[in-house]
Amino acid sequence: MPRKSFVPGAALLVTAALAAGLTGCTSGSATGTGGGDGKGGDAATSAQSAQPGRYQTLPEACGLPSRNTVRSMLPGDGQPLSQADAAKIYAGRADVTYDADRRVGCQWTRETSEGTRHLTLDIQRVVSYDAAVSDDDRAQEIYTGKQQAAKIPAGSSDSPSAEASPKGAPTDQPTDQGADAGGKKANGGAAAPSATPSDPGASPGSPLAPRVLENLGDAAFLNDKLVTTDSGVHRDVTVVFRTSNVIVTIAYDQWSVDKTKLPESQELQDKARALGSELSDHLSE
Repeated sequence: MPRKSFVPGAALLVTAALAAGLTGCTSGSATGTGGGDGKGGDAATSAQSAQPGRYQTLPEACGLPSRNTVRSMLPGDGQPLSQADAAKIYAGRADVTYDADRRVGCQWTRETSEGTRHLTLDIQRVVSYDAAVSDDDRAQEIYTGKQQAAKIPAGSSDSPSAEASPKGAPTDQPTDQGADAGGKKANGGAAAPSATPSDPGASPGSPLAPRVLENLGDAAFLNDKLVTTDSGVHRDVTVVFRTSNVIVTIAYDQWSVDKTKLPESQELQDKARALGSELSDHLSE
């Protein structure tokens, strides 16, 4: 069968038509991205003003603190632990979560003859759904809400030059839960003297009082509460810090079987702050 003859003129016409079409598409695209459309310009401005946060995923919470750190925060009473018990205690128990890229947590508990210690870790990744608010700004809003809920004075700080503010800070003085402010019980009788000694550690004016923390993430605070109830005495220390769009909450408490022996603020605060620094370093890697 004879082949069809090639017509150069027709080929040139087709080539010219294709070139014109491509040129028209390119011109239209360039016009659309040149800022002439107000909607396009607004979208670009919003994208620039609302930057995404640094973190898009979260680490596995139970494996984040080192084993040595967890062991130091859950000391024993001299009684040896079996390998199975040690593995269970120090491994922690992961929180149930439905989105591991948005929120994760872990809990550790150790009971001894002297009392119980609990350590809880909560890590939240904040995402802003407002085009005008960045993830970091939204995280800061949530962090500020936590600080205000804890009644941490904004001007308080652990820096040497800062002055502790007694206003609004908890007294952390053990009280008889059945007594009113006048020292009388609700039934009219005199309140029995408390068997628990006063707590000089985290009282207002003390360097261990609840305060803003320096050099931990982008913002941080520490809270310290002593609670006395019929079931026992416990001190609850909380460290909260924000780094970019992630908020970390460390809750560390010690329950004492003997009401005359108060859990020490210094020890619990030092260990909670050390864990905070360790976690901040891991998140910055």
